[in-house]
Amino acid sequence: MRTQVGIIGAGPAGLLLSHLLHLRGIASVVLEKRSRDYVERRVRAGVLEQGTVDTLVEAGVGARLLREGLPHHGIELRYGGAGHRIAFEKLVPGRSITVYGQQEVVKDLIAARLEAGGDVRFEVEDVALHGLEAEPYLTFGGERLDCDVIAGCDGFHGVSRPAVPDGVLRFFERDYPFAWLGVLAEVAPSSEELIYSQTERGFALHSMRSPTVSRFYLQVPPDATTGEWPDERIWDELRARLETVPGFTLTTGRIIEKGVTPMRGFVTEPMQYGRLYLAGDAAHIVPPTGAKGLNLAVADVRVLTEALDRFFSTGSADLLDGYSEACLKRVWRAQHFSWWMTTLLHTFDSDDDYGRRLQRSHLDYVTSSEAAATTLAENYVGLPW
Repeated sequence: MRTQVGIIGAGPAGLLLSHLLHLRGIASVVLEKRSRDYVERRVRAGVLEQGTVDTLVEAGVGARLLREGLPHHGIELRYGGAGHRIAFEKLVPGRSITVYGQQEVVKDLIAARLEAGGDVRFEVEDVALHGLEAEPYLTFGGERLDCDVIAGCDGFHGVSRPAVPDGVLRFFERDYPFAWLGVLAEVAPSSEELIYSQTERGFALHSMRSPTVSRFYLQVPPDATTGEWPDERIWDELRARLETVPGFTLTTGRIIEKGVTPMRGFVTEPMQYGRLYLAGDAAHIVPPTGAKGLNLAVADVRVLTEALDRFFSTGSADLLDGYSEACLKRVWRAQHFSWWMTTLLHTFDSDDDYGRRLQRSHLDYVTSSEAAATTLAENYVGLPW
């Protein structure tokens, strides 16, 4: 077999790349080790930046997103017994976020690729990368796929990044001393917008997936397990961390999913080697506080699509050669914003009274200064492409 671009991973990055390449007349094959059902059910991020929404709509895969997504024009920072709204419509006019689950994006992209006759293969075993320096090809399940370029979109634990020889890539990492317990519940949201709540008990986030399904997160110890958090304890702690302002009551309901997510930052430099180009979680991880993971993957794919279009249409590799440098500017901005949001809102065991007073001072500044609030807003909705 032969194709122009071999893509490893059928998450948002790999599927969107395949679709955007298809629109440019560039052939690709997507290889995914998981089943289609697993990929479509895997719950991940749900906050889409303005640029991500625009990309999906322009690519012709945004009809359901526009119909079912929940546009938000602000978020609330809740601390010290009061709520403070960061108003996007005032601070960054014309830009907002949309709440729409990552698994829904994946469903839309799979449907579009299959409708267009795209080659997306699920439950593919033993994928391996070869010839990355000059003549790349992939082997899997006893078959061989020759290609001009390989795109590694297979996540942090995938096979793409480890295929690069030792000593070529540099890794920058930061682990945070806590994790997030994520909960999906069959209950109408208690707020029309996301609530980021900072308390002495720890951080909590109230989000949503639809008018009838809510998403919650609790700051927990890094070694926490879901078995330690029965439903009753989760609701008690969410109430303690969210019902901190007068008149707010948390609506509870049946919990249908829970999981613990470690908090870490990770960046690979460069994001390419030979004819291999890494995108999304294969190249970088951000703590979820700033809602940047999926959006960074889309940004990578946009850059890579333009570079591959130039390469296949003109033979010029100049944009491909500059792929990593172009992506990393945005990656490090998102890393900083995610770190900033995390340190602004979480409780650190190592903090003394001095550290806690600094955190409160910073929160007061962000919620009272239009300049500081604008910085938060423009990063949250996504910087222009």
